[in-house]
Amino acid sequence: MAVVGAGFMGRVHAEAARRAGAAVVAAVASTPGGADHAAETVGAERGYPDLASLLAEAGADVVHVCTPNVRHAEAVEAALAAGAHVVCEKPLAVGAAQAEGLVDAAVAAGLVAAVPFVYRFHPMVRELRARLASGQAGVVSTVSGGYLQDWLSRPGDDDWRVDPAVGGPSRAFADIGSHWCDLFEFVTGDRIDRLSAQTATVQPRTRSSATPTEDAAVVQFTTGSGVLGTLVVSQVAAGRKNRLHLEVSGTESSFAFDQEDPERLWVGRREGNQVLLRDPETLSAAAAKYARLPAGHAQGYQDCFDAFVADTYRAVLGEDQPDGLPTFADGLRAARITDAVLASAASAGAWTSVGGADDRTGVGR
Repeated sequence: MAVVGAGFMGRVHAEAARRAGAAVVAAVASTPGGADHAAETVGAERGYPDLASLLAEAGADVVHVCTPNVRHAEAVEAALAAGAHVVCEKPLAVGAAQAEGLVDAAVAAGLVAAVPFVYRFHPMVRELRARLASGQAGVVSTVSGGYLQDWLSRPGDDDWRVDPAVGGPSRAFADIGSHWCDLFEFVTGDRIDRLSAQTATVQPRTRSSATPTEDAAVVQFTTGSGVLGTLVVSQVAAGRKNRLHLEVSGTESSFAFDQEDPERLWVGRREGNQVLLRDPETLSAAAAKYARLPAGHAQGYQDCFDAFVADTYRAVLGEDQPDGLPTFADGLRAARITDAVLASAASAGAWTSVGGADDRTGVGR
């Protein structure tokens, strides 16, 4: 595999690739003089000054795109044209129209094209999905939750993501709200149909003279089956480092998952509540498959990423079509939800349709 982008996410991708048995043969630098540094940072065999030379010389079977958001499309298109399978960080693109073009390119190329919505790979998320699919919740009426971080909570905090010229028109929602929406739709099998959104920019930013992207968003939504939902997204919530939490409320059972406490799944019932612990001896088969360690040996974020990459490579090798592998179709879905959030917020919270009934078909063999 080869890594395009040598920041934090590039290092995570490369480590997951090694754990899946792949050779990290190449990395591309953001500047011509940074090739050696890029290779050293991600542990690649060689660094390249640009993507074109990497694609021409490195012989990578899979290219992992971990660049700033506005460069995703060009990197993905080049990799697919060179015959490489692609893993592209989310957001897949800076808008639904661009994401749809990447879906079409992946379908035309007949290549595996995946997006790392990795929270799907927590064993207790798979357990939640299995229990909802078996009807244990009864009638699901509401869902609530959020994704809260604090890394941009102070005036001096800055990053390329805050600049719309580099990160795209949405920051907090595209970056982390998309994860929450993907997780909700994945575990329930239901889809967000209409939404009303408000966004806020709390701190001034110095990186760009353009209008900075949102620090926070609040979204109300209804689903295709009539479930009512609320979602709070923030990157300025002091004390919250990476808290994705989801609660699904049903007439027979309710379930809650917190990504900062991923070894547990809360189950609520009128007769009494319980907390399920990650234990491969007691989980459903779908969840136990991703329990890589015995009970009491904590699994976390990197384990999720490792499982995602391992499943992707099984698809690349034609060994399997893993259940729940997030593909470019899911990246397109997230882009459509993000576009609807921005459109609603720009219209004073007007209810807005998400659309895109066909965006899960035909991608990621």
